[in-house]
Amino acid sequence: MLCELAPELPNTTKGELKSEQLPYLKNIIVISDNHNAGTHRFKDVCEAGDSSHMKDVEELSSKIQFDETCNIQFTSGTTGVPKGTMLSHHMLVNNAYGIGSRSEYAKQPHRICLTVPLYHCFGCVAGTLNCAHYGATCVMPSIGYDPDASVQAIQDERITSCYGTPTMFVDILNAQRTKPRDMSSLSTGYMAGAPCPKELVLAVMSELNMKDFLVMYGMTETSPVTFECFISDSPSVRSSTIGYPSDHIEVKIVDEEGRITRAGESGELLIRGYCNFLGYWDEPEKTKEVLQQDRWFRTGDLAVIRPDGYGQIIGRIKDMIIRGGENLFPAEVENFLMGHPEVLEAQVFGVPDQRLGEEVVAWIRKSDHSSLTEETLKKWCKGKIAHFKIPRYIMFKEEFPRTVTGKIQKFQMRKVTIEELSLKS
Repeated sequence: MLCELAPELPNTTKGELKSEQLPYLKNIIVISDNHNAGTHRFKDVCEAGDSSHMKDVEELSSKIQFDETCNIQFTSGTTGVPKGTMLSHHMLVNNAYGIGSRSEYAKQPHRICLTVPLYHCFGCVAGTLNCAHYGATCVMPSIGYDPDASVQAIQDERITSCYGTPTMFVDILNAQRTKPRDMSSLSTGYMAGAPCPKELVLAVMSELNMKDFLVMYGMTETSPVTFECFISDSPSVRSSTIGYPSDHIEVKIVDEEGRITRAGESGELLIRGYCNFLGYWDEPEKTKEVLQQDRWFRTGDLAVIRPDGYGQIIGRIKDMIIRGGENLFPAEVENFLMGHPEVLEAQVFGVPDQRLGEEVVAWIRKSDHSSLTEETLKKWCKGKIAHFKIPRYIMFKEEFPRTVTGKIQKFQMRKVTIEELSLKS
């Protein structure tokens, strides 16, 4: 992967990388026992430090401010090329503290199964930084994500809290159903990173013994978490909302003219507070597109704030499908399809249609030994959901295109579907 990012690396002296694609990058440190060309081994870097370097550290410490960039965190790239998001120490530490506060991590020692990548905000803020703040034990069950290894670790390591994206929990549930193991130590955990179907959340609560399970909402640009439920909330609230706004931030829902909507009315979700990123690295124009002068961040998500203050995500504004003049959002249809007992995962998006403008497509991952067909699934939909929301095309797939962090890439799915169905774009 490193050589793909910087092809010059194999012919480079340590600390002297000259990359056309990454001109500012000079040093690469790897956690490995092998001596890889052009890189420093992590343990060699640690051993190279001595007391004489403390003066440099102290001098730099006196100049660095708490709200300066300490992390350039790249977005997931679900819609295109990832962007470097500049985050500060102040943002990350406070966000990690807030996450653990809602889940009451300070009340008892926790052993956390961290399945999500460390190079994602979910892993490095809600995961390792949260663990460090609350003194929790962090268990990483495998080098790469392995649902069976995760389930085994929950049993063997007496895990109390498990993290994952919706897709990861689909796989963990499947692994547990295939080979049941002792889940009695589990009590809580987090699901985030993508829309969280209600049926999936309820299944996790009941089948994995996670009675205090919480759904969170956030983005890389907001450090990341901005909504989270409370443990005291009912299972109904925790499975049907993204939670209540996090402490010390402001949220609002606005219409297309930028006017604040009434409670219960949909519009774009905007967020402001300590959590908002400083900007995209070296991309000022893209920063201006989403971060307004008054520091309100445009999430691009269509949402509702209920009268009780809890939020619900309807879908990404860019993902909205316009079929013959009817507007529909994939998340609603995905949630509905996930209610079928033989559907493990559903992803919905639009493709071009010469008569209606767009048609609805569903990619379905079936459970093992399922006899589900396109015809039987469409028949199951009739009378339960509006006719224009029933997918015109249903495609059964074993794998979905994802980013390295496990998020769905619908633009890739759309491209594949257009090619496979020979549609005119």
